[in-house]
Amino acid sequence: MNWLTNVVRPKIRNILRRETPENLWIKCPDTGQLVFYKDVEQNQFVIPGSNYHMRMGAMARLRSVFDNETWYDVALPEVTADPLKFRDERKYVDRIKDARAKTGAHDAVKVGFGKLEGLGVVAAVQDFDFMGGSLGMAAGEAIIRGLELAVEKHAPFIMFAASGGARMQEGILSLMQMPRTTVAVQMLREAGLPYIVVLTNPTTGGVTASYAMLGDIQLAEPGALIGFAGARVIEQTIREKLPDGFQRAEYLRDHGMVDMVVHRHELRPTLARLCRILTKTPLPAAEELAAVEDAAQDIEAAVATEIVATPSEPAPPPAAPQA
Repeated sequence: MNWLTNVVRPKIRNILRRETPENLWIKCPDTGQLVFYKDVEQNQFVIPGSNYHMRMGAMARLRSVFDNETWYDVALPEVTADPLKFRDERKYVDRIKDARAKTGAHDAVKVGFGKLEGLGVVAAVQDFDFMGGSLGMAAGEAIIRGLELAVEKHAPFIMFAASGGARMQEGILSLMQMPRTTVAVQMLREAGLPYIVVLTNPTTGGVTASYAMLGDIQLAEPGALIGFAGARVIEQTIREKLPDGFQRAEYLRDHGMVDMVVHRHELRPTLARLCRILTKTPLPAAEELAAVEDAAQDIEAAVATEIVATPSEPAPPPAAPQA
């Protein structure tokens, strides 16, 4: 009995552990449905049944935006790793090391330059998995460098915001990134270039109070949490019950703070269309010809439908001659 308990059973457990990955299944936060991870990944991290939009990492987001999933990584300025020598339960430098090992990213913001349906664009993505996408010195420098590159390349700038706010471990130095990024956005605006913001779940705190709400066009993903302070803090401050759906993307769209709520599957063509409109860039010749052919086919189909639906009446017989 000891042999079965001490030797055989642990070996069986180890075999099962090795064959079952930890992320094999994903539980939908909305419905509790268990979904196969590969299915969710192939569906751009949208739960097939409920259409719940899961968070996307920076690399997956950039792959979903650029043509052929290829782009140039933008070199970002180096900053001091721990300017305040901050420590709470752990050292700040240790938290940074853990976040880099977990995500494979240097910091919370990644910037890329590539083609979006043939049009050159610069895109910056905040990765919430990197310390909650918090805005620190490195993230601020990355956003500013991306905006400068957009001016150099004379290209639109697309910002995918996802953050819990300013990074407390950097104190006032993180708060300084709010006016710095705002000035950089103004620089892009003076150059006459589009600045499009996509608000993802969640976008809160100092990020919402700065560059995340300064876009020429404000898009949001369905169900995204967007706000400055949390709902509980607001309720305790104003001592009133907040309405249902408060601080969600659909609520903000209905009240004028967001222009459009766009499903993730429609986000790429929507961004491409907005960039072309705002830069007054015509469609490439092949795409323009295809669009004209599609329009002609639609007209022919409509005409054919109208002819079938309303057939011509036969001509009346000639009147009999009078005597």
